[in-house]
Amino acid sequence: MTSTSALVWFRRDLRLDDNPAWARATSTHSRVTALFIVDLDLADRASEPRRARLFGDLAALDERLASFGGRLLIRTGDPRLLVAAEASRLNVEAVYINRDVTPYSVTRDAAVETALAEKGIELRGEWGTVVHAPGLVRTNAGTLSQVFTPFFRAWERTEWEEWPTGGDTEFSNEIGEPLPTTNSAYPLLDDLVGDCSLPGELGALARLEAAAARADSYSEERNLPAIMGTSQLSIDLRFGTLSPRTAAEVIGHTSPGRSALVRQLSWRDWYAHLLYERPELLRDPMKPQYASMPWIDDSEGFAAWVRGQTGYPFVDAGMRQLRETGWMHNRVRMVTASFLVKNLLVDWRRGERYFRHVLLDADVSQNVGNWQWVAGTGPDASPYNRVFNPVLQGRRFDSEGAYIRRWVPELAGLSARALHEPWNVGPLELASAGVVLGDTYPAPIVDLAMSRERVLSAYQSVRE
Repeated sequence: MTSTSALVWFRRDLRLDDNPAWARATSTHSRVTALFIVDLDLADRASEPRRARLFGDLAALDERLASFGGRLLIRTGDPRLLVAAEASRLNVEAVYINRDVTPYSVTRDAAVETALAEKGIELRGEWGTVVHAPGLVRTNAGTLSQVFTPFFRAWERTEWEEWPTGGDTEFSNEIGEPLPTTNSAYPLLDDLVGDCSLPGELGALARLEAAAARADSYSEERNLPAIMGTSQLSIDLRFGTLSPRTAAEVIGHTSPGRSALVRQLSWRDWYAHLLYERPELLRDPMKPQYASMPWIDDSEGFAAWVRGQTGYPFVDAGMRQLRETGWMHNRVRMVTASFLVKNLLVDWRRGERYFRHVLLDADVSQNVGNWQWVAGTGPDASPYNRVFNPVLQGRRFDSEGAYIRRWVPELAGLSARALHEPWNVGPLELASAGVVLGDTYPAPIVDLAMSRERVLSAYQSVRE
């Protein structure tokens, strides 16, 4: 180890364990400063609960550093200016980062690298945000697969690049500015108690152990929104309090359920690699024929969708869960997105922007990839003529109505049979349950059969 100083600029990697940028710096330099910049361009766009989650995880990172004699240096402002200024002030040899794939991040990091180079300081990047770095998972022809299954097969075959092991170094204990205040408590998902409710990487590791303990039943339970059938790890992966490699290692492949859960990390890598290679996916359909789709500017329908007042209980339950918790079950995300795009014929980009603003786990590459999948406009997308029926989806995956009753309590008095389509329930049953359509609960804002024919016609018009 040389007697030099380094700066580690944390972004979406708020952990010390299994963090290649941190490990590389601490194994190479005798003194390391941990830096986080509150980028107002990003923070101001985030929902209040997501800001609270970020600040809670940052406080936990600072506490972890303090246990080793260091602190997290906080600065607020434009990182394109501040990183180079701090690096120069601290007289460091290099700045270490874990790279990200979003167009904003790539452009920002290029500007930071230029500013550092002008001061004779090197920017050194690792890929601690994904299992495999972009460019490593390729077809036999050397290209990135546009279909998931071949990508997954190649992903499984690809050897993990060796990540460095951290070293024993001196940590800076300069603290800088206090974290901004937030009006929200650290947001947690349902049923997370004890160590699982801790912020930061210690809480993330507890959540991972809990997810691993129920992973054997993942295949059977992942589509049931009324129970904790998914891993609940997406927020930790988004903020980087958990390494995706650690997640893959701990979950393992000892059962079909565990293998299916690890496969989700491959989906995550695939969307990240796609956006890194094709940044235009954030605004343009991957399939160019859909650029001329005759979307409808239905502001009233969009507002009803956001509020969870569409008149379709399974859709409304999901949208209310999202507004109240900042999270939504994955099966319900597909159904609510399909309803907006296919039944209301609203541009998928409008829904993508809303989810990106509200979701605690709002990962740009995942979000845009999933919305293009639902819209049928992206890679390996759902067929354009696949329209999720929210009534049938609700009956299949919430057959007893527990999920709907929780998030749409005004319908709780209805039977499981009636709960999924209250507009077809007789007046006596509605009255006995205290339901008045158009008053206590809205009538459907769109006819499913009509809207299905309308969207299929619209898609067909741009495919011909």
